[in-house]
Amino acid sequence: MKSSSSLAIVLIMPTLLPVCAWALEPQSVDVAGMQFIPTLKLSESYDDNFRQLNKREEASWITTIAPELTLVAEDRNSAYRLTYKGNSQIYHDTSDASNTDHKVKLESIMEFTARQRLKLTGEYRQMEDTANTTVVTENDKYHVKSIAGIYSYGAEKASNRIDLGASYAELRYDNSGNINTDEERDTTSVNAVWFHRLGGSTTALIEVRHADYDYLLANSPRDNTEDALLAGAVWEATAKTTGKLRVGYERKNFRRNDVDDLESPMWEIGIDWKPRTYSKFSLSTRQSFDEGDDGSNAIKNTSSSLAWSHGWTHRITSRVFVGYSQQDYEGQDRQDDVTNAGATLTYKIRSWLDIGVGYTYIDNNSDADDEGYKRNIYMISLTGSL
Repeated sequence: MKSSSSLAIVLIMPTLLPVCAWALEPQSVDVAGMQFIPTLKLSESYDDNFRQLNKREEASWITTIAPELTLVAEDRNSAYRLTYKGNSQIYHDTSDASNTDHKVKLESIMEFTARQRLKLTGEYRQMEDTANTTVVTENDKYHVKSIAGIYSYGAEKASNRIDLGASYAELRYDNSGNINTDEERDTTSVNAVWFHRLGGSTTALIEVRHADYDYLLANSPRDNTEDALLAGAVWEATAKTTGKLRVGYERKNFRRNDVDDLESPMWEIGIDWKPRTYSKFSLSTRQSFDEGDDGSNAIKNTSSSLAWSHGWTHRITSRVFVGYSQQDYEGQDRQDDVTNAGATLTYKIRSWLDIGVGYTYIDNNSDADDEGYKRNIYMISLTGSL
C-alpha cells in the first residue's frame, strides 16, 4: 500500500515544479499538522495588442500581482490539497481592462486498498479575458464551477488497471446585458481507460470518452454529444525519455437536424526528452474538436508545440518555445493559422526568490475579414516564496 507521504507528494508536485524545474524552490510551513506553501509573483509587462485586434490595436503597460496559497493535509491512506490562485492585472493605459481572477481548487487522493484508489477534484474559477472579446470595450467575464472524480481499480504496477472517470461543469457569463449568453452551458462527461503493462516502463491503453454539452440558450445550434475512442501508450523508454500517446477517432452529434454532425481523427501526444539532467525538450501535438465560438458550431483545432528548457548554471535557466495551430471554424468559411513563439530567462537570486524576463510573439493569419492580428508581449517578473 502506498504510504501517506507518497500520496502527499503526488498532490504537492504540481505546485513545487514550475515550468523550469531548476527555478523557484518553495518551502512549506507546518500549520496545525498541515503543510502551508505560499508564493507571490509580481510582474510588469508591455502588451502592444491585448485585445488581439486587426485594427485599432490597444496597447498598455500591465502590472500583475499573482499570489498562490496551498495547504496540504495527509493521514495514513489519504492526502488533500486546497489551492487558491489570484491574478490581479492593472492596465495603466486602459483602466476598463483591469481585472482580478480567482481560482479555488480542492483535491483529494484516497487509497482504500492496494488495488483501489479514488481521486476527487472540485474547482471554482472567476475569470476575465481581455483578448478576443465579444464586445471590444468590455472584457469577457465568466465563472466556472466543476467537480470530477477518477476511480482506479488495480495495483499501480499490476499487469492490468482500469480508471473510471466522471465530471460535471457549469459555465456562466457575468457580462452586462445578453453578452455571451449563447456560450453558457453545462457539460457532463464520463470516460473509461484500460491500462495493460507491456513490460518495463511501457503501458498500453484503450480509452472511451463521452461528453454532453447542454447550452442554456433554447434550441441552441451547439447542443451536442461528443464520443471518442482512443488507443495509445504511456512510457519511460529510457532514463532520458518519457511520453504519452493517444490516437483515435472523434465524433460530434448535434441535436438539431439542420446542423451537420462532425467527425475526425483525433490525437494527443506529448514527449519529453532529457539529454542531460539540466536540459529538457518537450514536444506536444493535439487534434480535437473544441466548442464553437464567434458564431461557429465547433472549432477543429490542430496544434503542435516544441519547448526547450535548459539550466546554464545553478542560478540561470532559460526556456524557448514555438507553437503552431490551425483552427477550422465549423459552420463558417473561416480558418485561422496561429503561430506563437517566445523565450524566458530566469535568475535565481535565492532559493526562495527568482527574477525573470520574457518575450512572447503571436501571429494569427485568418482568412476572415478583421480577424487576423499580431501581438508582442514583453515581461519582467519577480517570484518569491518562503
